[in-house]
Amino acid sequence: MNPSAVQQNFVFDILIIGSGAAGLTLALKTADFAKVAVLSKGDLNQGATFYAQGGIAAVLDETDSVESHVADTLSAGVGLCHEDMVEHIVTESADAVKWLVSQGVPFTTKDLGDTRKTDSVNADLSSLHLTQEGGHSHRRIIHATDATGKAVFETLQQRAQAHPNIELLAGCTAVDLVTQEQEGSSGSVCVGVYVLNQESACVDLIKSKFVALATGGASKAYLYTTNPDGASGDGIAMAWRAGCRVANMEFNQFHPTCLFHPHAKSFLITEALRGEGATLELPDGSRFMPNFDSREELAPRDIVARAIDHEMKRLGCDCVYLNISRKPADFIREHFPTIYSRCLEFGIDITSERIPVVPAAHYTCGGIMVNKVGETDISNLYAIGETSFTGLHGANRMASNSLLECFVVAFGAAADIHSKIAVTSHSPHIEAWDESRVTISDDEVLVSHNWDELRRCMWDFVGIVRNNERLQRAERRIKILREEVQDYYIKHRVTKDMLELRNLVLVSELIIACALQRKESRGLHFTLDYPDTNNEAMDTILHPRSAD
Repeated sequence: MNPSAVQQNFVFDILIIGSGAAGLTLALKTADFAKVAVLSKGDLNQGATFYAQGGIAAVLDETDSVESHVADTLSAGVGLCHEDMVEHIVTESADAVKWLVSQGVPFTTKDLGDTRKTDSVNADLSSLHLTQEGGHSHRRIIHATDATGKAVFETLQQRAQAHPNIELLAGCTAVDLVTQEQEGSSGSVCVGVYVLNQESACVDLIKSKFVALATGGASKAYLYTTNPDGASGDGIAMAWRAGCRVANMEFNQFHPTCLFHPHAKSFLITEALRGEGATLELPDGSRFMPNFDSREELAPRDIVARAIDHEMKRLGCDCVYLNISRKPADFIREHFPTIYSRCLEFGIDITSERIPVVPAAHYTCGGIMVNKVGETDISNLYAIGETSFTGLHGANRMASNSLLECFVVAFGAAADIHSKIAVTSHSPHIEAWDESRVTISDDEVLVSHNWDELRRCMWDFVGIVRNNERLQRAERRIKILREEVQDYYIKHRVTKDMLELRNLVLVSELIIACALQRKESRGLHFTLDYPDTNNEAMDTILHPRSAD
């Protein structure tokens, strides 16, 4: 710690917590009329967007239709999608792609079979190459080879860095939202955020007229995940503590195919491989997906993940295999250069060998309850991207709908903020962060031990297949962890690791609470005690005012 460091106060019109696709899109759409700050816990490329391989689902082909995309999404969501939200986001999909092309995102085109910058003014969307993924009845996934997230992120980040009204703040971890009671209203308004500056080790105050949570999901609650280290549910936890409702936290999507290798560290194998003909196989080379679903390898992710989990447990094997080696080697290297190169680093030549894969926690389908423009229960507080619950994904997110949601809801949030900013003022007084009664911890082992115990508990008892006994066991263990973490938080100066653990423990409790309330199996939530699906589909909504 720098002993001479002092707390600072900053003032912005809009503070965006999270530097992924949702956060950068909102920043770019608002910077022409506002002073914007974008907060990132680590390096700016540590969000999930940067690592997204697949693509963006959009209706661009003349043989496709909005109605078909909507129907596919509703089917994948197993009756729990909010149809009005699905129609809204899918209808806006082509406009979202046009905007991305206008920003210069180098999507793969039909004629080149590789990425290039399409014309920013007269973009011919029909030139974009489309692939197919699980749950989709048409080829409607635009992509930049197999590194779409990286292409989108780098383009938007470059645009943001060049904009004079956008300030990118790396190495900053949000601690909590600052809210105040609204005059003449029973509700509260968000007026700023307390932020840990990791360089100075001080907690600074950032005042802002509007705050947007774009912090991603909470898959780091699980031992095995495709997500980067920062996916610790920060936005969901902060919003809950501030008084926002959350919904459908029991629906944790496990990506079926994560590279199984001791040194791979959560490397995802995109669903697009299966879209181009890759098959899932047992160690003896036999296929198994035809035994589980008529759509075989292109079934929705929940079905494929459960099938893999079932076969691994049945056979006692460590992994299954994904085989695309039947395709020409040039085709594989051209369409999946990132995966080809990465697997080659681990001694796997995917043009001639099978890829060992296992399911891993991938996406949080529930989150902070918002409306079509990302507004939460608290005035001037928005939530966009994976941290939010819009109703789009239902009980199971369909592949490549998530990035689309980021753009469309960010567009709506930007328009809503624009309509309010002229009549919104900064709060005249906010108390500085008080750490006069805390000490620097000399026992960080509690944080690392509890972090490990939490993630193993969630993996073992709140995973792909659940039952009441497992959930109740997890509930008891995590309650003890929460009490230990809260005691530690009260007594010691905050650190990034401790803040993430505090948030993950809370979000894990919310996941378990939702899972215990759902007395059925639906989509991503499969429980042995209630294997059937109820006739009526209902969201699981939790309210902090009625919580224990």
